[in-house]
Amino acid sequence: MLQRTHLHAVASEARHAERKLIELRDVTKIYQGADGPVQSLLPVSFDIREGEFVSVVGPSGCGKSTLLKLVAGLLPISAGELTLDGTPIRGPQTNVGIVFQGAVLLAWRNVLDNILLQAEMRNMDMKAARVRAMTLIEMAGLKGFEKKYPWQLSGGMQQRVSICRALLHDPSVLLMDEPFGALDAMTREKMNGELQRIWMESKKTVLLITHSIPEAVFLSDRVLVMSERPGSIAAVYDIDLPRPRSLNVMASPEFARYTRTIRGHFYAQGSLDDH
Repeated sequence: MLQRTHLHAVASEARHAERKLIELRDVTKIYQGADGPVQSLLPVSFDIREGEFVSVVGPSGCGKSTLLKLVAGLLPISAGELTLDGTPIRGPQTNVGIVFQGAVLLAWRNVLDNILLQAEMRNMDMKAARVRAMTLIEMAGLKGFEKKYPWQLSGGMQQRVSICRALLHDPSVLLMDEPFGALDAMTREKMNGELQRIWMESKKTVLLITHSIPEAVFLSDRVLVMSERPGSIAAVYDIDLPRPRSLNVMASPEFARYTRTIRGHFYAQGSLDDH
């Protein structure tokens, strides 16, 4: 049964009053396999409000990445209704930016040129794109590294370049699929803080797919917990921790309570995929 928790009704109600940017109503996904149809997602319904940071956690294979690809328009839904800013999503969306687990940077292009690849692909005005790219580089803490090549950057810096590239065309929504999964624990924590800062400055709506429960709690306004495959939304948690959040919040009793409660869902299902 779907569960929802929140600590302070006033804060939760204020968030609920914001404009719904992404809406899913009984969305399902069925793949046609060699042995017949395979259901990846049971009917899924939820909203993401403008400017909200929402994370999705769940066991491997539950359909988290499939859900993100549906929102991006990279996969068609099988049934239900899925809209972005009130318009049905049919095909790849121009108003989203996507960050994958790997930075996917071109080795022969420097930081600035890797970011501007987005402008080239979208036929943007290059002069304006260059100005915006420099603004994003400064926001991401990469000033002075514009001419560096990917091999000269740390893994965390490469992912910051990837985030800048995804934001270059000023999308309403930033979709992130395990963007820090390949990083070591200390770098990952640092990048969580950097992503929070970038999100607060850019004021984008973010949907993050992650296996890490602490990461989801640290970054999110809400955490959606998915069941095992075929995936469904098992619970929704409002994360009522003050912002900006320092890494010290991870040592607080409130943070521990959130992570313990969410982790309990996976133990109840007999699986746990968390790091």
